[in-house]
Amino acid sequence: MTFPSWLSQLCRGLSRPIRRTTQPIWGSLYRSLVQSSQRRNPEFSSFAVRTNTCGELRSSHLGQEVTLCGWIQYRRQNTFLVLRDFHGLVQVVIPQDESAASVRKILCEAPVESVVQVSGTVISRPAGQENPKMPTGEIEIKVKTAELLNACKKLPFEIKDFMKKTEALRLQYRYLDLRSFQMQYNLRLRSQMVMKMREYLCNLHGFVDIETPTLFKRTPGGAKEFLVPSREPGKFYSLPQSPQQFKQLLMVGGLDRYFQVARCYRDEGSRPDRQPEFTQIDIEMSFVDQTGIQSLIEGLLQYSWPNDKDPVVVPFPTVTFTEALATYGTDKPDTRFGMKIIDISDVFRNTEIGFLQDALSKPHGTVKAICIPEGAKYLKRKDIESIRKFAADHFNQEILPVFLNANRNWNSPVASFIMESQRLELIRLMDTQEEDVVLLTAGEHNKACCLLGKLRLECADLLETRGMVLRDPTLFSFLWVVDFPLFLPKEENPRELESAHHPFTAPHPSDIHLLYTEPKKARSQHYDLVLNGNEIGGGSIRIHNAELQRYILATLLKEDVKMLSHLLQALDYGAPPHGGIALGLDRLICLVTGSPSIRDVIAFPKSFRGHDLMSNAPDSIPSEELKPYHIRVSWPTDSKAERAH
Repeated sequence: MTFPSWLSQLCRGLSRPIRRTTQPIWGSLYRSLVQSSQRRNPEFSSFAVRTNTCGELRSSHLGQEVTLCGWIQYRRQNTFLVLRDFHGLVQVVIPQDESAASVRKILCEAPVESVVQVSGTVISRPAGQENPKMPTGEIEIKVKTAELLNACKKLPFEIKDFMKKTEALRLQYRYLDLRSFQMQYNLRLRSQMVMKMREYLCNLHGFVDIETPTLFKRTPGGAKEFLVPSREPGKFYSLPQSPQQFKQLLMVGGLDRYFQVARCYRDEGSRPDRQPEFTQIDIEMSFVDQTGIQSLIEGLLQYSWPNDKDPVVVPFPTVTFTEALATYGTDKPDTRFGMKIIDISDVFRNTEIGFLQDALSKPHGTVKAICIPEGAKYLKRKDIESIRKFAADHFNQEILPVFLNANRNWNSPVASFIMESQRLELIRLMDTQEEDVVLLTAGEHNKACCLLGKLRLECADLLETRGMVLRDPTLFSFLWVVDFPLFLPKEENPRELESAHHPFTAPHPSDIHLLYTEPKKARSQHYDLVLNGNEIGGGSIRIHNAELQRYILATLLKEDVKMLSHLLQALDYGAPPHGGIALGLDRLICLVTGSPSIRDVIAFPKSFRGHDLMSNAPDSIPSEELKPYHIRVSWPTDSKAERAH
């Protein structure tokens, strides 16, 4: 199976590089949306009253009688109009003779964005009036009949991609925003990629597409879940944050290979890359190891990848969690650019700089640095001060900017304390050039790395706003991150443990003994897939032994095992070894399309605060309707005062 050629044409039109900080080139997008399709395309006009779509007509259709349906894009001097549908645009000639007065009246008086149906003949445009920028630019429609299907009232904004619109306005009138070429492209590309994924999994590798329940029970640990009241007093369903338990139970049930385009829910604030309801490609397999899952996902992405992008190269590189943190300061590194963290502790073993001495005298104390390419050229004094303030405010750490070029007259305050031998060793270790700046910090290893990881990204943003190209927007850099810790100390009580992934993740085979002696040191069989600094997938090999699962839940995590008695019981009845992964579909499509937010690849997303601005959800419910659920709303004091007015 191949992509429909209209989508391939569309994709190729988007292949020119687009900077992350700029809007896409809508002219190119417009042209790509209206490209011709070959006869192998789906029958877009089957079962419809139209004979053709607006975007498919060419000179090969000359003389044909056609019926088209669409929206009036614009009208010029009441002599012609441009009709638009999802497939493209076509020019329609408004008849001027008296015998067609009724047709002329309809087409001249209908407001822009009204829906009309026209019938007529495909004719050539007059010589010299062809439009090479339109795929239908060689022809036009000589109208014989027209019908106004629905008139459009005055719009809250123009349906043009280059028109600036606030996101709130776009979400309030989402059904209008969906008419834009960019939203049409995003949603159609999403559909095509999902179909290719389904084909790869089900048709080529024997996966079974199974729907799992939306109404479930509360799961210990993890993100906050939405509650759904039941008619039994004090009892609630929860909306699952993932089908995790169900897919494991399917493996116990012998389904062997499960997949689902799953709706998931998390009751947390919306961010550019998060929504309270989201979609993931959910996968689980029996008798598989970590390498098998990784190979499956690499093949899945390679198979479903858009044709206009550079082919996905497999296998993806792999780093351990420890390596990622030490090199990039994060477990989801953007590997499209350098600026790696370098340990320079040995350079300053005999330093006279006080805070470096203090750091190195403590256990796990280190001195770390990153090199900002041409920082002396692109960064300003206020940028350096802002960086130092960020380090102090958010990490309680000191940052020293070091200009290794001795000729600079605004060197850092510590320059006089850096010996010539240390300066030369820094230049060697950091591989610095004439105008580079080194940002140096000292402290506990993880803390120093996390700070420099944040500054690495902040400085990349700064450099790119000043004109440097660090991250190629056309490059897709995949990375597996493995060997995560199995447990992390709880923030509210560091002496207690919580799962780094989820409580069903299996420990690394080499570290099982640590569960009974030093569980904090145990690694997990958890793996994340990262793309351009964004986590787009995560999974693990699962615990399939009931005794081990019970020990981790009850003894190490202090969880109530009664909540998971059904799963523990299932594991006792011959559960096979199994593992899986979930890909964040919204985030993946967002990155593929170069959209600034996942809200741009979801048909009806929630706002930043989790509201539906179109329908005003969530909404209040009359108290009478709450009675069957044994619920009464307790209004905060300030809300009572507001309601009284």
